[in-house]
Amino acid sequence: MSTQTTPSWTNCTDCTDVRPTEDMTTMRAAFIETLGPPDTIRYGDIPAPVPGPTDVLVEVDATTVNRVDTLVRSGVFRTPVSFPLAVGRDLVGTVAAVGPGAPGFDVGDRVWANSLGHAGRQGAAAELAVVAADRLYHLPDGADPLTAVAVAHPAATAHLGLFTHGRVRAGETVLVEGAAGNVGAALTVLAAEAGARVVATASASDLDHCRSLGAAEAFDYRDPALLSLLRDACPDGVDVHLDTSGRNDFAPAVELLAPRGRIVLLAAVRQSAALPTRRLYMKDGSVVGFVISHATSAELAEAAVTINRLLAAGRLRPRALERRPLSAAAEVHRRMEEGELHGKRVVLLT
Repeated sequence: MSTQTTPSWTNCTDCTDVRPTEDMTTMRAAFIETLGPPDTIRYGDIPAPVPGPTDVLVEVDATTVNRVDTLVRSGVFRTPVSFPLAVGRDLVGTVAAVGPGAPGFDVGDRVWANSLGHAGRQGAAAELAVVAADRLYHLPDGADPLTAVAVAHPAATAHLGLFTHGRVRAGETVLVEGAAGNVGAALTVLAAEAGARVVATASASDLDHCRSLGAAEAFDYRDPALLSLLRDACPDGVDVHLDTSGRNDFAPAVELLAPRGRIVLLAAVRQSAALPTRRLYMKDGSVVGFVISHATSAELAEAAVTINRLLAAGRLRPRALERRPLSAAAEVHRRMEEGELHGKRVVLLT
């Protein structure tokens, strides 16, 4: 931590409690000063954040890299940012200071968050982060912090897709395409845990893994007979269809859909095929899309309740976890964009 002679939180006049720590006005961070490719990320000193009255200051232990982080950094996803911008949205750490309008948190609490680094908020890839109290959650007792930060974004995405937008109910059939990936695995676990019947597609080598997550049936997405196999596996149709790949092939998706079934778009940056509207209309079907960055604090807090419950039960975990220093952020962004991290989560340690 970079130190100065200025007292620690001279500007933090609203904070009711402060964790004892060395004086600082700067901190180490992985940050950008312009939108662009991965090599725009630098590692060095930037000004330390100052919490407001409804904020909590967190000493960050670890963050991670999500696909959406690369979209913010590159400018593909347009959102208000101020430079220098610490990248990243997820963190796990310890409360260092609490504003008077941030009840429910105490200095020393172990916490996590998953919505920084966009919409004008500074990011998580830093030694310190300011988090609005309504976007910060307690880490469950006994939960591994690195597991928590690794699953936070995929699991929140899954919860929004399944329940906020997909309106999944117990007994329904959910088709998860790409069920072995990070979001796909979370979709499978959350849907099965909620009492839905999950049918999964993935690579042949991943089918047993999908079943271990709770899928009732799993099929090789490369199988030429896949559509026929899915028809047989879902004789009453698919109630909720989610494709994590972003291909969003609507013709077979609508064909498989049950009456009043829902297609939920959670990855649709690329242009997709035409929608067979007549067939969708005749089934009373619907298509709904969402971007997690647009989720409200109330929606994220609802997801956090489920995430914490499953973390405490050991039901949410990354398939593979790699640890890297915060200084490796640019490298990890590059690997993410080049498709090297399928099924793997990389955590960056401060």
